Amino acid sequence: MSENTTEDLIYMDVPAGRVVIRLRPDIAPKAAERIRTLAEQGFYDNVPFHRVISGFMAQGGDPTGTGMHGSDLPDLPAEFTTKAKFERGTIGMARTADPNSANSQFFIMFEPSPHLDGQYTIVGEVIEGMENVDKIKRGAGGSGTVSDPDRIARMRPAGAEG
Repeated sequence: MSENTTEDLIYMDVPAGRVVIRLRPDIAPKAAERIRTLAEQGFYDNVPFHRVISGFMAQGGDPTGTGMHGSDLPDLPAEFTTKAKFERGTIGMARTADPNSANSQFFIMFEPSPHLDGQYTIVGEVIEGMENVDKIKRGAGGSGTVSDPDRIARMRPAGAEG
């Protein structure tokens, strides 16, 4: 594995085990840098997956667990692409109706969702441990709001495991 590849790896520990994420700075440099920075700071530790919809996705990254907040850093500009698609394991940046409002929240796809292609920033992909993502506690109803949600135990860039 080259040094460059290692820099793009994030280790996320969820209740079922480890998930290895490869960031995609080639298509979303600002979003990839944001996830890496927040992971280095420990921002995602103990953050819940507050919205989880079977057959669709698991969303986390809001420390309040409401889906209404992010980090103290400024929102990011949209980095939409046609070079990647929302497939199983794809990680996208969550946002409001404003395309330039992504901040710290992200979602991991359980299934392909072509209607999201070109509408949300793709920041990475799960390369190991998707079976652990599959075990994240699902929410209720169409909103996917989770009561007593599963949480990210720890999330760090590869090499920052100390």
